[in-house]
Amino acid sequence: MLYKFKSKATGDLIMLEPQGRQILSLIGKTPSPKGILQVAEMPAAIAALQAAVLAQEAARAEAVEKARAQGADPDREEGISLRQRAAPFIEMMRRCLQEEHDLVWGV
Repeated sequence: MLYKFKSKATGDLIMLEPQGRQILSLIGKTPSPKGILQVAEMPAAIAALQAAVLAQEAARAEAVEKARAQGADPDREEGISLRQRAAPFIEMMRRCLQEEHDLVWGV
């Protein structure tokens, strides 16, 4: 399944199901095939995603420091980080907020 996020303020944003579910969970929405994020909810959603990104980066930095303290090489970070994955969604919400348009998916 794909999540296709739409708004009148931006182009569509498509995410694979696992990443779409993660983003929706982080902003406090129940991952479902259809939904809406209203303009009034966007500031809190943006803040929640930014906090999750910072938490992930802090955990990664701590793991690197711990590995170095033990004299080991830190593991290489695999895959795409939450910062990279969330950036287009955050930008989409900012534009929706600026133009006062809701964001929907699955409709």
